[in-house]
Amino acid sequence: MRIFVTGASGWIGSALVPDLLDAGHQVVGLARSEASAAALVEAGAEVVRGTVDDLDVLREAAAASDGVIHLAFKHDIAFSGDFRGAAEADRRAVDALGEVLAGTDRPLVLASGVAGLAPGRLATERDMPVMDGSPISVRAATSVATLELAPRGIRSCVVRLSPTCHGEGDNGFMTSLIAVARDKGVSGYIGDGSNRWPAVHRFDAARLFRLAAEKAPAGSVLHGCAEEGVPLREIAEVIGRHLGVPVTSVAPEAAAGHFGWLSGFVGLDAPMSSTFTRELLDWQPTHLGLLDDLDKGHYFRTPATAA
Repeated sequence: MRIFVTGASGWIGSALVPDLLDAGHQVVGLARSEASAAALVEAGAEVVRGTVDDLDVLREAAAASDGVIHLAFKHDIAFSGDFRGAAEADRRAVDALGEVLAGTDRPLVLASGVAGLAPGRLATERDMPVMDGSPISVRAATSVATLELAPRGIRSCVVRLSPTCHGEGDNGFMTSLIAVARDKGVSGYIGDGSNRWPAVHRFDAARLFRLAAEKAPAGSVLHGCAEEGVPLREIAEVIGRHLGVPVTSVAPEAAAGHFGWLSGFVGLDAPMSSTFTRELLDWQPTHLGLLDDLDKGHYFRTPATAA
């Protein structure tokens, strides 16, 4: 297949592109910079220049492809305070892609998240997000809209990713937690630290996106997690050991002052199951788990900088 990938040079995309190529697919990647374009060409992909805001570019590239994997999200503005704006831009992009894919039976695979899906209990692929008007629910609404494209002749599906997609070169939540521990001189967790984060290695996540494009049925919800939930205290303990700093509990009322923008995520208890996904697509994660990946040491080789 000729597959159009947005976010093709990003954290998951840069693992997905070679996976797709190795499987015999052609890849057309969206690039918003010269550096991204050069990386895609070096990887063996074709390049379309533009951003997720260039809706005509998205429409044209999707129309010329056999399927679309939409990974791009405006994380730069999302984590600088405008998550709602990033989510609304994502919705416009999905609507544009849906316009040209309607009636083709081609795949449209959307990257989404699990935050807020089923707090405090194991979330499954059958769980649907609560639409409460929050910025997170605005993004969740895009995943629902993607699934609703299935009756329009689009093989649409949603991959809900673990909040932690780890691996060497990661500049996400793990890197930010390490940065906070360096800055504060302690590796913290909230309360008793029993709350859980699901996790997946980025190479396993990339393979899941490929399998989804190849064979996921229309309207599928898939879960990209290799580990259902890693307790935050265990994560903090590994960080503390590698940095040589104490590991300590942070009271919930002090979390915002200690962790900053990360506080809402550090306190999240969001275990998720991928049993249905594994059975449906024969997806079996094979790479290191989160704690073993942290113990390899690559997260600690250079000072981490909070996003």
